[in-house]
Parts: sequence; structure tokens; C-alpha cells
Amino acid sequence: MKYCIKTFGCQQNVADSERISAAFNARGMTPTESYEDANYVIINTCMIRQKAEDRVYGLVRNLAEIKKRKLKHNELFKIIVTGCMVGVAFRDKTGAYFDKIRTLMPDVDEFMPIEEVGFDNEPVRKDRKHAWVPISNGCNNFCTFCIVPFTRGREISRPYTDIISECQRLRDEGYTSVMLLGQNVNSYGADLIVGESNIQVMRDIDKTYFQNTQKEIREYEVNGKVVKPVYVKHLGRQRIPTLFPALLADVARMGFTLVDFISSNPWDFSEELIQVIAQNQNISRTIHLPVQSGDSNVLKRMNRWYTAEEYIALTDRLKQQVPGIRFTTDIIVGFCGETEAEFENTVALCKRVGFLKAYIAMYSQRPMTAATKVFPDDVPHAEKKRRWQVLEDLINTPNLSNAAYKFHYSRPHA
Repeated sequence: MKYCIKTFGCQQNVADSERISAAFNARGMTPTESYEDANYVIINTCMIRQKAEDRVYGLVRNLAEIKKRKLKHNELFKIIVTGCMVGVAFRDKTGAYFDKIRTLMPDVDEFMPIEEVGFDNEPVRKDRKHAWVPISNGCNNFCTFCIVPFTRGREISRPYTDIISECQRLRDEGYTSVMLLGQNVNSYGADLIVGESNIQVMRDIDKTYFQNTQKEIREYEVNGKVVKPVYVKHLGRQRIPTLFPALLADVARMGFTLVDFISSNPWDFSEELIQVIAQNQNISRTIHLPVQSGDSNVLKRMNRWYTAEEYIALTDRLKQQVPGIRFTTDIIVGFCGETEAEFENTVALCKRVGFLKAYIAMYSQRPMTAATKVFPDDVPHAEKKRRWQVLEDLINTPNLSNAAYKFHYSRPHA
């Protein structure tokens, strides 16, 4: 039996596909790059934009033709869909999205939640030097435009010791580079410390991010060593306890040539994290820091917990403390109600920060998100495209000729 995996989306999906491959290998199957040769085709889906969703529908239609030919010759051929689209289907209590995808993809044999693929088997990595290492899954942030909390659910951190053990194995096997993955790595460990049920997931609730006070939070112990949580301050209050600065420092000390991480929310970027980066030369000097918009009013509509001025102040602190640091980012143009003046504020911020690379997207409505429910998608497509081109020309086109530019990771979600 042979299987073929097609992966859409970000590096988190790539890491998930490595675990899917391990699970199928454990069942005695062998991988193939050809749909025609496969008995099982697994599609790991993305929903961050409508275009990504449409590509899945197109692929399934093509696979349906192969399936018909195979069945005529009594050959086994099954189509399995997993990833973000299935995550939404299983979390949509109305069942409407599940009905939609089953109607649009009647030839799919199984819709498999990615949670069914655990960490029991070592991921099948094609790259023998660079490795993706998931440290958390899910997101508690609920930005109004983003579907990730509905595709992956609440933020769940992997045990600290599991991550350390995996990274040490990779180092022993000769890997020189690791990328720590999470929808928001900065909040890694909050659920390990306070318990998942004690974490507030809705950002617009007028409470601290965790319900317990600092005195009630216990210290976290790893192999007999006490790891002291860092408390990230925001809007003048202690908001979350995080273990990420300690985790990043422990991985950096293993001797990798390069240690990277993605993604970081600007409002969770602690001073302790900046110090860890500054003190360890093997931690990447290219930081992915999604801004999404350079206008504070748009950021508020997006439910992003920082202003444009606070974002600039953070990048300034990083530049001061980490010589040679550079930034990549995510930007959405044409978000609900974005005026020309608000867009020009984004242009001004981009000029001020000087991004190495920007992943620019034209806003598209996503099911279940707050923006789709309460805001009109009122910026014309032609205007979205024009604004996209302005930023593309400003940020990305000049860097195409930069020989030092080697940002080879796929687009993040945060």
C-alpha cells in the first residue's frame, strides 16, 4: 500500500504532515509523490484565505477522476481530508460547514481531525539539517479576521520535557537548525502553569488573561529544575505567565547553528524574551512579527491588543538591544472599513520599521469569525488589489535583489 500527502498552508501544516507520514509508515505503508500510484491520498488543508479553500475543492475534483479509473480495475483508492477545514467542520456546532464540505467534496472517504494524529511516532522529515518542532497548537487570541481559533481550537502547549527531548535528539542526529512552531509561541506554557480551564480565551472580556493571581500561580518544574515563569505585562497589568523565554534559552544552549521561532504576537513580546535573543547569537536575527495594520483604529477593529505606536516602540527596543535584527511581517489590506488615510498609516509604519519581507493579503471573509459577523466587507476588490501592490512594491520588490535575503519559511498564520 502507498500513500501520498498534499499539504496546503503554513509551516505548522508542514509539521503536521510530517507526523501524518509517520503514522502511515507505522501502518506498513510507503510514501509516493504520485497521486496515480497511491492507494491513499491525504490532503492537509488550509483555510486562512478563501483561495486556499478553493484549491482543495479543485484538487478533490481531479482526484475523483483518478478514483473512478481505479475503482473500475478494483484498485483501492481513498481520499482523506484533514487539517484546518476539518477542524472548522468539527467545531461548528451547527453542522453547516460540515454539510457544505461534504456536499462540495462527495468523493472524500474520510474527514480526519488532525488531533487524531499524535506524537507517538518520530516525524518523517525530508530535510536532514532543518527541523520544524511544534511547541503548541491552537490559539486563544480571537483576532476578528482570523479563523485559526476555530480551525485548531484552544491553545494547548506540549510538555516542556517532550520539546527538550525532541530537540536534543535532533541535535544528536546532526541537525543544525530548528524552528519552534506555534500560533503564538510567546504564550507557550500558560496552560501548563495555570490549567487550561483557568485561561480566558476571549480578548474583549474585561479581565486579566488568566483568572488566578500571581501568588496563586505555581512554579513549573522540569526534571527537578524549577523554571520560573515570565509574566508578560500589557496595558499596565500582568496578563499571562509564559515559559517561552526559558524554553528558547534551553534550546539555544544545545549548540544548534540556528534556532528560530514563529509566530510572535507583538503584545506578548516580553523584555525577558528580548534578553534571551540578545544573549544567544545562534537565535535568529530575523524575527517574524505580524503587524497586520499600521493604523491603530484598524488594529482595534481587528482586536489586536496594541497600537501602531506600541508596535514601533517594540521594534525600536529590539533594534537597540539586538544589533543586526531584521523583521518580517504579515499585513492585511482592505480590512473592513479601512479608509485611504488608515492605509497610508500602514505605509508610513512600513517605511518606519523597514521590513525585510511582508506577507501581504487582501482581506477575505472567513466563516465563524467576528469580522464576518459584524463588519461589512466594504473595500472594493480593485482597491484592495491596488493597496496590495503599493506595499508589495514598497517592501518586497526592492528585496528581490538582496543576495543576503534568505527567508525560506512558508507563510505564518498569526
